[in-house]
Amino acid sequence: MTTLRYTVTDPLGLHARPAGMLVKKAKELDCKVMLAKGEKTADAAKMFAVMGLSVKGGDEIVFTLEGDNEAEAAQTLEAFLKENL
Repeated sequence: MTTLRYTVTDPLGLHARPAGMLVKKAKELDCKVMLAKGEKTADAAKMFAVMGLSVKGGDEIVFTLEGDNEAEAAQTLEAFLKENL
């Protein structure tokens, strides 16, 4: 299991467009990706679950990756987050 913490820099947070891009990226990875904000968790490959977390700009989110290529997937995901969120 690999954990990745990220603070959302987009002032609008994880609204529909970036959430859709995140879901698409999570589906491309060869491992299960879970997203957490505080006590709430969601499958990062499910749009409504991600939107249900109500992530705002400045919030810290935590990704948990599990699977065969989790370390490589974490690096890919971190690069995606820095470019898009």
